[in-house]
Amino acid sequence: MKNLKLFLFLSFLIVSISAQGQKDFSVIAYYTGDDKEIDKYDVSKLTHIIFSFCHLKDGKLSVDTAQDSLAIKHLVSLKTKHPKLKIMLSLGGWAGCAPCSEAFSTADGIAVFAKSVKEVNDYFKTDGIDLDWEYPTIEGAPGHLYQAADKKNFTALVISLRNVLGNNNELSFAAGGFQKFLDESVEWEKIMPLVDRVNIMSYDLVNGFSKSTGHQTSIFSTKSGEESTDKAVSYLLKLGIPSHKLVIGGAFYTRIWKEVSNANNGLYQSGVHIEGVSFKNYESTFSKEKGWKYYWDKKAKAAYWYNKNEKMFATGDNVTSIKEKTKYAINKKLGGIMFWQLTIDNPKNGMLEAIDQAKKSK
Repeated sequence: MKNLKLFLFLSFLIVSISAQGQKDFSVIAYYTGDDKEIDKYDVSKLTHIIFSFCHLKDGKLSVDTAQDSLAIKHLVSLKTKHPKLKIMLSLGGWAGCAPCSEAFSTADGIAVFAKSVKEVNDYFKTDGIDLDWEYPTIEGAPGHLYQAADKKNFTALVISLRNVLGNNNELSFAAGGFQKFLDESVEWEKIMPLVDRVNIMSYDLVNGFSKSTGHQTSIFSTKSGEESTDKAVSYLLKLGIPSHKLVIGGAFYTRIWKEVSNANNGLYQSGVHIEGVSFKNYESTFSKEKGWKYYWDKKAKAAYWYNKNEKMFATGDNVTSIKEKTKYAINKKLGGIMFWQLTIDNPKNGMLEAIDQAKKSK
């Protein structure tokens, strides 16, 4: 009888811990749509929606258009039906933070921005700010100013935002998932105690500037020096950053190269980068009829496609890899998974659904 009671107690404890882990696991969607497109998606599967993007105007956080304002207001209205849903605003994006280095180079500039963030959040009743500055300290979008002082200025920016926002608003930032960013861009030990999470962009690890193919969003590295999700996560964990503050990213799109030789199914070959494809167009694009063949890298846990007739190679997350990423995040006790971005998913039976299934299966 005692053994039975102990078994039941331990079973209850395990279920309770598992349920608590699922409860604390964030599923975060970056969203670029309007006030109508969001209604196609099941937001009950999300914990956060990050509206993308707001920008700097005269040093202040600015919502670009009246249409963007309508979108934000509609997103916030979803909280009536989904009270636990958080709606955040994102600053910047690739090629969207050109003035950031200069604007955040002085204490006055940082103070003006921080005050504007609170004003905008208060006005829309949003839940916080996500900083998507690509990148402090190192080169990002071509032509954008970057300087060594960005590293300390980013810390000052985070400190000011936390002081102004208090604990009522969430504060996060998007981080490059590649080693140069991890090593050089920010002062991890100083900023991580002040933010709710870092959204690791564990995609574009082989990007549009690359003249050879590779896995752009793999979980594991398969050769020395290769970037991967696990490489970034392991690096940050070794710095002592709490695992629950780390969120990994999924790519709901492919990157594609042309002029890729038919060797190793196009993987790790030279090529010319061209425009990629959104997940909702995978089925119509990567068909056998068009000459495409699908491959799965067991070591990297990454999907890729090759078309030997057209000599084209594609890499990106799919349903299989996004489930694996979700399981990885749960097993590592990470804070969750985010993705770029919701409007390129299938509204039904898409990548968000795959994340939700993987989350519930653990």
